[in-house]
Amino acid sequence: MRTKFLLHLAAILIAISSNAQSDDSTSIKVLADEILSHGKAYDNLRYICKKIGPRLSGSVNAQKAVEATAKMLKEAGADTVYLQPCRVPHWERGAKETGYIQMAAGKKYNLNLCALGNSVGTGKSGITGAVVEVKSIEEIHQLGESVLDGKIVFINFTMDPTNINVFQSYGESGIGRWGAPTIAAKYGAVGAMVRSLAINPDDFPHTGVTAYNDSFPKIPAVAISTNDANWLSNQLKRKMMLTAFVQTNCQMLPDAPSFNVIGEVKGKEYPNEIITVGGHLDSWDLAEGAHDDGAGCVQSIEIIRALKATGIQPKRTIRAVMFMNEENGGRGARKYEELAELKGEKHVFALESDAGGFSPRTFSFENADVSFEKLNGWKKLFYPYGVYEFVKGHSGADIEPLKKLGTVLCALIPDTQRYFDIHHASTDTFETVSRRELHLGAVNMAALIYLVDKYGL
Repeated sequence: MRTKFLLHLAAILIAISSNAQSDDSTSIKVLADEILSHGKAYDNLRYICKKIGPRLSGSVNAQKAVEATAKMLKEAGADTVYLQPCRVPHWERGAKETGYIQMAAGKKYNLNLCALGNSVGTGKSGITGAVVEVKSIEEIHQLGESVLDGKIVFINFTMDPTNINVFQSYGESGIGRWGAPTIAAKYGAVGAMVRSLAINPDDFPHTGVTAYNDSFPKIPAVAISTNDANWLSNQLKRKMMLTAFVQTNCQMLPDAPSFNVIGEVKGKEYPNEIITVGGHLDSWDLAEGAHDDGAGCVQSIEIIRALKATGIQPKRTIRAVMFMNEENGGRGARKYEELAELKGEKHVFALESDAGGFSPRTFSFENADVSFEKLNGWKKLFYPYGVYEFVKGHSGADIEPLKKLGTVLCALIPDTQRYFDIHHASTDTFETVSRRELHLGAVNMAALIYLVDKYGL
């Protein structure tokens, strides 16, 4: 008798779960149809890229983007739109950089290069030095002052092409850009040339932030294209003595005022429980910042618009955030968490899109050990829209500070194979974004927000 009862109860629970999944599938389809048929993310991205353009923190264009996205959030139907002040680093590139390798018989090989973000400039006279190649941090320490003093260090850390997830390769090689120049300075180097963080060979230098240690001199640092890095390495293998000349005009100015841009839809049952979805509004100055991270911003705005357009009233407060200063300081993210903690806000979930507007593939969850089984139970609902994996891993730089509040964090991970062709380079333009792929990313983000809001964590 007891066995029959338990079997009957199990059948009821399975039926209830099946009906719930069916209802959720229907609601997600409503959101998907709205976004895929009437979505505004692509048009909003066009405006940000073509009418505003590069949006480096502290710049006039960054402020224009603040004003534009606040207007977009209002037009999307957000109940409340407001600006959250923060002070940001203000670095300017100045006039275009120049550089070359001096070869035998007076020949010069001109380099495709750009200054790294936050780097000091060389001054009008530039810097000249013999080139020494290094392929690891350990090699810098091994060569030491006896070899590196007075030299321009060529930091040739290649991204591992065997990793299918190219963000893994980026994480492994990134220290070559942000950390190696200051280590070279410790041993007397007068400048650093860094291999661009890109998988494929091309002629486009990729910028990105570098960091200084105040205990050592601040030396100029530039990125050179992967093609130039390969050429230079091959020349050095021939035991050729090469001299480099680099001239840059960048400078760090006093911190500037700026803002995170926030739009909210108030929850009807648990308004004090906050679900954040966002991307970063600033971009590097070489291009339009379409994938990095205009895409994440307009996808987040689209979630607000889709909820309003479909009449779905969330239980919890949904907050779309355009974070400022992810690229060269992270000040907006820290200010957002600081004020959340100060106000005693309850942040239950945060979703970030900062891996490009390509086809969605995966959701990566952080700080979610207790909730992961529940989250993973929703995975099949995403199969029709291109996401097949829910994994535990990294989330995103702008929501990372919320981890200390106990917030479950998540990142949308699109297909990564082409991302580092455009990352931090002049190739990150609106034309490289597919409307269909961009909106599919927004569909999956909206579906996940819908489920977290409905069921909690």
